[in-house]
Amino acid sequence: MKRIYADTAAGMSNPSSIHEEGMRAKKALEDARAKVAELIGAHPNEIIFTSGGTEGNNLAIFGCATLSVAHKEIITTSIEHASVLEPAKKLGAAIISVGESGIVDSEEIKKNLNSETKLVSIIYANNEIGTIQPIREIARVIRNFRKTRNSELGTGNFPLFHIDACQAPRFLDLNVARLGVDLMTLNGSKIYGPKGSGCLYVRRGIKLTPLFWGGGQERGLRSGTENVPAIIGFAEALALCAKLREKESAQLTKLRDELVAGLLKIEGVKLNGHATQRLPNNVNVNLPILEPEQWVLELDAKGIACSAGSACSSNKQNDDYDIIGVRFSLGRETTKAEINYIIKTVFLILKKYVRNSLS
Repeated sequence: MKRIYADTAAGMSNPSSIHEEGMRAKKALEDARAKVAELIGAHPNEIIFTSGGTEGNNLAIFGCATLSVAHKEIITTSIEHASVLEPAKKLGAAIISVGESGIVDSEEIKKNLNSETKLVSIIYANNEIGTIQPIREIARVIRNFRKTRNSELGTGNFPLFHIDACQAPRFLDLNVARLGVDLMTLNGSKIYGPKGSGCLYVRRGIKLTPLFWGGGQERGLRSGTENVPAIIGFAEALALCAKLREKESAQLTKLRDELVAGLLKIEGVKLNGHATQRLPNNVNVNLPILEPEQWVLELDAKGIACSAGSACSSNKQNDDYDIIGVRFSLGRETTKAEINYIIKTVFLILKKYVRNSLS
């Protein structure tokens, strides 16, 4: 017998509905939740599905900050993604600067911790210069401070430790116990998954204030009908990352280093960020003569898609400055021939402008 959809939610397979279609959607949703949890060493009820990294980061920050009037302080860094940095600034966070290498100094975290600190939020791998942060080391600093604070004040839950891991799944360990984190943001679109998908890991026992109110989905932390197809795609993409991680890391590290070596042979080119403590797929460089946006347009005209943006911030004698770089992000399909083409094209563009300036 043909099903009669007298409920529009049935045709849309709403996982909150109790009819057959809704129950199938609910099972698919929970299967995806269990898969994501297993991949990061968590419990299924610690996975809150979101629309992506921006929502996950905002939920972590605002969700913690509004829990208590007495403990509002947030510590973060100057090289965070805007979805962390802007909410943190809005809440009056302590913003720690980093050096030109783009690596966070755990001692700076330690210096800024105090009895009012509620949350520390650090990007696992920077989205612009690709630098990988010492998350386990920072977690130890926070854990030791938490023990001291608990013995003195009897409040051992804080500070919580949140990481933005949106750039990490293809190359880095995501096990939340080994990392020592309380909250972790993931994003589907950064791992060849569907746009508009992602999750926030929330360790058991942590209570957050939701951003959205309504139907009470996702343990009351994310009201709104779940996008089941996108969530399934996100879980599959995350599983594929785990399967390919070792092979992809080795393959892209080699190509990355070849691209860096080739570009640095060109006079005036400078690498932004740490030379080795960076993602295998990230090359961020200062290219001479032209502005970064002009470089993007010149390269685009030659069939090379890259990007320009604020790469790193530092603080010297209280003067903040930005390094504006051109970023090349390598993918699973990137080849050695393409690397050689990029190097050759950058050289030819530079040669053209130098020749024109002398004529």
